[in-house]
Amino acid sequence: MGKYVIAGNWKMNKTPAEATELISAIKPLVADATCDVIVGVPFVDLQAALDATKGTKIGVAAQNCYWEKSGAFTGEIAADMLRVMGVGYVILGHSERRTFFGDTDATVAKRVRGALDAGLTVILCVGEYLEQRELGITGEVVAMQTKIALNGVSEEELARVIIAYEPVWAIGTGKTATAEQANEVCALIRNVLTDLYNETAAKAVTIQYGGSMNAANAAELLAMSDVDGGLIGGASLKPNDFATIVAAAK
Repeated sequence: MGKYVIAGNWKMNKTPAEATELISAIKPLVADATCDVIVGVPFVDLQAALDATKGTKIGVAAQNCYWEKSGAFTGEIAADMLRVMGVGYVILGHSERRTFFGDTDATVAKRVRGALDAGLTVILCVGEYLEQRELGITGEVVAMQTKIALNGVSEEELARVIIAYEPVWAIGTGKTATAEQANEVCALIRNVLTDLYNETAAKAVTIQYGGSMNAANAAELLAMSDVDGGLIGGASLKPNDFATIVAAAK
């Protein structure tokens, strides 16, 4: 399966000074990590995070980017701007971007294209709403999101895509998919990748689970055959909890 990757999604939290403090607390706790570790911070914290992680194996992710290189797009950040800073990763298609800020499957695909063209590694978020799960169409929804986002992405570029399965009903609600539910959808995503590319390419892709993974449930979730890591929300703001999750990714 894909390499284990634990990524923190800080969302809209922490000033630059607070980001430096939090990363300083995390660094010694994950120094011996056997998985890749990433912190996804707000735009204003990126330079502080890059400075604080210098000389470590911790990667830094932005939480979004735009698909155009420049232009009259007030409030947006181009992928090239991130790359020039030294940012290596970007989170795209998070349900909060889709729900509150108008991202669609089509615009997520454009953002993925722009990020890959700029040389970034993409953490692509897919996942269903509660009503979609209750209707029994989780598979169709997640497959469609994955296929649209990866339209035009070559097998070579796929090596720079991490997919995070985030059931929207489990984000920030305290609800978590069972380990079996999470694994079932992660396996479905891998099957979609096999159809789009081939089995070898699909097996190499890291597929994370991202619905309220925490220190208490991480080990069970990460023990599943098709769960290759986590995109961590609230627990990524707590150094000890985040370190516990990283330690579980073996």
